[in-house]
Amino acid sequence: MGHRHLVLAGIAASCLASLASAQTQTPAPPAQAPTGSIESINKIILVGDSTTATGNGWGPMFCAHHTTHPTACLNLARNGRSSGSFRAEGLWDVAQREMQVEGYREVFVLIGFGHNDQPGKPGRSTDLEIEFPENMRRYVEEIRAAGATPILFTPLTRRLFEDGEVVRDLDPWADVVRRIAEETGTPLVDLNERSRTIVQALGPSVQNMMAERPASPEVSAAAAIDGETLPAETGRPDLPDTPEDLRIAKMNSRFDYTHLGEYGAKLFASVVAAEVVKAEPSIRSIIRP
Repeated sequence: MGHRHLVLAGIAASCLASLASAQTQTPAPPAQAPTGSIESINKIILVGDSTTATGNGWGPMFCAHHTTHPTACLNLARNGRSSGSFRAEGLWDVAQREMQVEGYREVFVLIGFGHNDQPGKPGRSTDLEIEFPENMRRYVEEIRAAGATPILFTPLTRRLFEDGEVVRDLDPWADVVRRIAEETGTPLVDLNERSRTIVQALGPSVQNMMAERPASPEVSAAAAIDGETLPAETGRPDLPDTPEDLRIAKMNSRFDYTHLGEYGAKLFASVVAAEVVKAEPSIRSIIRP
């Protein structure tokens, strides 16, 4: 055999040996899913009334500024809803379906009511002794049944002052939520107490900066001079029956001591973010301070 043939034979033998060796080696493990894939995404769902809802609550600022990428944050809170009407109108059915969407590692549901459960809210008020606590307890049970983690929060304080003190008209509903949290072992964000303390420290004049609409000169003067809030300016128009009247009412909403503008929403969204990681440490990795 000539020299050229010997070289070619050696190369061929080397290639065959390499091929046989490769076929007997243990296959490489499959590539790991890249960070940020659907398997690593968590989800937060917000459920509540207008003080949490888009437009006049803290929820949008919480989702926009206090959750990490790529956490999904869904605000299902709706204006004018109570612990009873939110379920009766089918809104809770939507929330439950969202909890069961496949692909998320963990789902956290922050839920709180109280403002519209108070007396004098036609079609919305609930009984404080029986209906309201039963509603809140049932929400907790159904969130857990869906495989999600419930986190209760007490209702945001109203910013009314009397004799220099914040009016504590939501205390009974906040107390019920605290009790349900304790009885069911549910994490609790005591937004009522934290917001009341902040509003009290700011005082009746400065707290007006949190409102959805600017205060009138009369309201501002009374707050600055007398340290009082004028009840004549409080509240929002009752929700009309027709869609067109509802649209006009929302466009003409007036200054009140309940709903939040940009400053108030940012402030209380940061409060919720700070408190929720204390209440439920497992959520810390997806919350920004």
